[in-house]
Amino acid sequence: MKIHYLSEKNSILNHFLGEIRDVNVHKDAMRFRRNIERIGEIMAYELSKELDYKAIEIQTPLGIKKTTQIADTIVLCSILRAGLSMHLGFLNYFDQAENGFISAYRYHPNNDDFFEIKVEYQAIADINDKCLLLIDPMLATGQSIVAVYNRLMERGIPKKIHIAVTIAAPEGIAYLEKHLPDNFHLWIGALDEKLNEHSYIVPGLGDAGDLAYGIKL
Repeated sequence: MKIHYLSEKNSILNHFLGEIRDVNVHKDAMRFRRNIERIGEIMAYELSKELDYKAIEIQTPLGIKKTTQIADTIVLCSILRAGLSMHLGFLNYFDQAENGFISAYRYHPNNDDFFEIKVEYQAIADINDKCLLLIDPMLATGQSIVAVYNRLMERGIPKKIHIAVTIAAPEGIAYLEKHLPDNFHLWIGALDEKLNEHSYIVPGLGDAGDLAYGIKL
């Protein structure tokens, strides 16, 4: 697994990461969604450097220009519902990408801290021999991403796999390293300290889905 820590160097990314954590900014759901979207755009740009390209010629009004364009067929797949705003940021850059959506959530059968991951709704494009970008804002325990990955592999085998998360905990990274193959890229906006006793990222930002779309029942 190749890990890319995007916040190690100062950039506008860190500005947006700071705003999505700020409890005062949390009062504005539209601003939160837009910042997550912009983080997705920045991550899409950085990730684009690892894609395959092909040489082409462009006819301009005054001549021919040799350049390159993306050769990979990209499939964006987001984990509902928190991944929607980040997905849009990626789609703003990879505007010809195919798209997929899959739900994964924590199910607490005993109403305590123990949980299982339930994977239910899915609408997935063909991923065979394509470049799969799996998008989820928060990498906490890593169980949701692994469960979704396993479900996706029932539908085909991609040529490449990139996983993009806004904020990650060390425990989640370790879980992915243990349960996923080595040949994928993990893109992380920011690495946080740890998980708390409820398996939430500290300092984190809270529940990304609730902040973007309202508290769920």
